This record gives sequence, C-alpha cells and structure tokens, in this order.
Amino acid sequence: MQHRIKNAMKLENLNIIIADDHPLFRNALRLALSNTFEQTQWFEADSAEALQRVLDEKEKPFDLILLDLQMPGSHGYSTLIHLRTHYPDIPVVVISAHEDINTISRSVHYGSSGFIPKSASMESLTEALNAVLYGDIWLPKGTQIIPVSDDPTDKMANRLSDLTPQQYRVLQMFAEGLLNKQIAYDFGVSEATIKAHATAIFRKLGVRNRTQAVIALQQLAMDRIDIL
Repeated sequence: MQHRIKNAMKLENLNIIIADDHPLFRNALRLALSNTFEQTQWFEADSAEALQRVLDEKEKPFDLILLDLQMPGSHGYSTLIHLRTHYPDIPVVVISAHEDINTISRSVHYGSSGFIPKSASMESLTEALNAVLYGDIWLPKGTQIIPVSDDPTDKMANRLSDLTPQQYRVLQMFAEGLLNKQIAYDFGVSEATIKAHATAIFRKLGVRNRTQAVIALQQLAMDRIDIL
C-alpha cells in the first residue's frame, strides 16, 4: 500500500518535456494529456538543441521526456542514447511514426521506457504514460521484441554513449556543417578547445576526421516520415 501511495504522489506536480518538431502535434498532445495529468508543467522542444537547453534548467527535476526520434539535430537513436547516458534518472518514452518492430526493439535496447506509435489512441497514450511513471515499460499490445544484433549501428551506439555532453553537441554541429570557428563562437571558447573536442570525438568513435565522424553518426539515422 505504501508503494502505491508513493507512486500516486509522484503523479502530482509533474514536469514533462515534449520533444517533437511538429508544433501542431506538440500542442495537441499537451492539450489532450492535460485533462488526465492535472497540475503538470509542460515543456516543449522542437530540436535536439532545444531539448538540451530545457534540460540545462537544473532547478527543474523532470519526470518524463516524450521523444520524437526524427527531430532536427537528432540522428535516429542518437538523442535517445545521449539522454539515457547522461540523464539516466529521467524515463524516456519514444513517440514515433516508425512503427516497425526493428525500431521498437532498438528503442527499448537503447533505453526507452516505452514506445508509442503516433497512430496510437489517446487511451493508449494515457495508459502508456501512467505505466512508465509508475516505473513500468509500456509497448503496444502484441509487440514481440527481437534481439538487437551486434551490427555496425549497435557498435556506433556504444561508441556514441562514450561522448561527453559537450562532445556530443560538437558532433551535432559537425553534422550541421559548421566550422570550428563557428562552433567555438557558439560555445564561447577558443578554437583550440573545439579542436581538442574533435580529437577526443574522433578517438572515441574510431574515425580519423570530421567526414568520417558525421558518416558514423548517420549510421543511427532512419528514413524520414512526415505525419503532417
């Protein structure tokens, strides 16, 4: 009984992040869930960079992240891997238009506490969030998880998890085509510092240069699906 009371208390005054690049979807999701999760503060992010900014607000203990795998700056599973590595106490639920068993299996393998297809009903969405907030894992009914093989994608995922938050952000900016000078300006550091980050990134990813690093990151990507 005490366990149930503790969990029930957790469902009050929640801080939940919706990370998705479709503003209409974010708004619809927030409005629909607000009826069930009252007294919840909702935070929104439309890119991997925006999500990081929200997370950097250290004074707010976040209870849950609803994550789209296809946001700008997010290469497939890269943001999920980053979150589970550096924010292990915040459960992440993937909400995706990719509903195939491979995507679901990899999401769970990389640490997602749940997977909700974007075609799911609001009843399923509410059920999923309740389950995850109570500490369970939620998947669509009938889902049969398949083992993730030790393929190049999985090997790169393991290497990506070794990056620090700063190195991960630098790698994202490499993928955006920014020069060291531009990245240094954004970080407020010297160009030499960015070069040091780059050297560490190349070593951890097992590559020799920027181009190879970006190609390695893209191994985690998936085909784009537009829902709106």
